[in-house]
Amino acid sequence: MSYLALAALELALLGLLSGLAGTLIVLRRRSFFAVALSHATFPGGVVFAVLGWNLLLGQALFALVLVLLMTLLSRIPQQGRQVTSGVVLSFGFALGTLLASLNPGLGVPVEALLVGSPLSVTGGDVAATAGVLVASALVLAATRRSILFHTFDPVGFAAAGFRGWPIELVVTGVIAASVVVAMPAVGAILGVAVLIAPAAAARVLVGRIEWIPPLAAAIGVLGGLLGLWISREFGVAAGGSVGLVLTGLFVLALAVRSLARAFALPRPPKFATVDAKRREDCDAAEA
Repeated sequence: MSYLALAALELALLGLLSGLAGTLIVLRRRSFFAVALSHATFPGGVVFAVLGWNLLLGQALFALVLVLLMTLLSRIPQQGRQVTSGVVLSFGFALGTLLASLNPGLGVPVEALLVGSPLSVTGGDVAATAGVLVASALVLAATRRSILFHTFDPVGFAAAGFRGWPIELVVTGVIAASVVVAMPAVGAILGVAVLIAPAAAARVLVGRIEWIPPLAAAIGVLGGLLGLWISREFGVAAGGSVGLVLTGLFVLALAVRSLARAFALPRPPKFATVDAKRREDCDAAEA
């Protein structure tokens, strides 16, 4: 299989994955967590590049360590999840930068770890993405009701006698695995754009939750393949092209929603409802 076919297949798989992991990130408001995780796994790639081992495996192992670290730090009183994510983000990225500066002769350029390249993915990268996609689909299909319950009514979920930590573990695992497998194609910086932008655009366009995953997957696949085509035709960086196209699709979704609202039928003003209620009260008094 040619490098271009591998790139197209990888981006299509990531687009489908955005319908699953991206929807979780958007609905559960984990965008900053995903950004922190993608940046903070940078040291794992650097260490494994120094050792001459598989970069994806190093980033996956470091992601596991960071997820455990975030879980422990989030239990500290008066420290929210956003604060914990910020601490881990700065720690991981600073450590990766330090390790890279101490090892200037890396076999893999540092830029490849940060921005990636769809045109450089291997068959193993595609297989890993496909495996995460299938595993995520199976896990989420089995736990979708509990995840929805916990997402929109965590207090009721706890009051019903359910434990929240298994749901948190499932959600965090799916997000972490998706972020890691996206890195060879789009790197630590642009990886979350591939996952979050399609789901965010889908949420803007539709009002029903069950429509968000399929629409996000369609937007993700379209944006990925369109960005790859632009990269080939105009000779620009593939990762940056994909990221810009997906961002453009999100902006387009915002414009479509704004136009739909502008041309929608106007709602009756609130005072009309008040006047109608007063008339009803007067009629009742006269009767």
